[in-house]
Amino acid sequence: MSGCPFGDGAEGESAAPTPPAAGLPRHEGAQLDFSADMSYGDYLHLDAVLSAQHPLSPAHDEMLFIVQHQTSELWMKLMLHELRAAVAAIGADQLPTAFKMLARVSRIMEQLVHAWDVLATMTPPEYSAIRPYLARSSGFQSWQYRCIEFLLGNKNAAMLQPHAHSPQRLAEVDAAWRAPSLYDEALRLMARRGLAVPDSHTQRDWTRPYAASDAVEQAWLVAYRAPDAHWDLYQLGEELTDLEDAFRLWRFRHLTTVTRIIGMKTGTGGTSGAGYLRRMLDVELFPELWKLRTDL
Repeated sequence: MSGCPFGDGAEGESAAPTPPAAGLPRHEGAQLDFSADMSYGDYLHLDAVLSAQHPLSPAHDEMLFIVQHQTSELWMKLMLHELRAAVAAIGADQLPTAFKMLARVSRIMEQLVHAWDVLATMTPPEYSAIRPYLARSSGFQSWQYRCIEFLLGNKNAAMLQPHAHSPQRLAEVDAAWRAPSLYDEALRLMARRGLAVPDSHTQRDWTRPYAASDAVEQAWLVAYRAPDAHWDLYQLGEELTDLEDAFRLWRFRHLTTVTRIIGMKTGTGGTSGAGYLRRMLDVELFPELWKLRTDL
């Protein structure tokens, strides 16, 4: 005879063991005690990362503004890591390694494009509530972004000035300004491969803005007209084109987001805001790679 269903069962019977709850980490062999081991949060220094958001206004939406820009800076840190390594790999004739890094940079830029979608949920009145608290701070002053611009060849000595107040940051931006860009290293590689890239573009003042060259276009056309014979250079050209394509989309989404939020108002950093961003869309980083598509 069975015992009471709410009791301990019939005399002499042991209660059925309670089955483990499905999916509990302890039953998957997961470690739950981190008193003596490094945890996920320890490895990522999450206490420092997640305590770095300090809104200055009482507005709810300022947290969005801060997180948007902090996460963008983290992605830019990875982008710089990959771009610098790609430049070194091209300089060492290690194109397969460079291709992987350049593809990753393009994917990072896609992430940054979609990040603007989140910031675009901020309305003009919501931004107006926090703008007085931003003082003169602006994304225009991002030293990481400036290093990316310089690595991609958009050199401008005037852009060193916003970092003059910080010797450490100025040194990093100045080093990027003085060094060959990604495209400079690509052209030097082509010259080493025997393509007719002029000395004016392989032995120049790296601090000067890049000037388009018909001779450089002709060198690229050699690879594009015979891709089987110059496959890795042809692929390099397409990786660079992918990169600039992604960079233009990032810039364009930045422009549309700023226009949506502040219209044509002056930016906090003193630029013309949307007007400045619109002019930046006209900058071509690798001009011959775009022109050759017409001339093929």
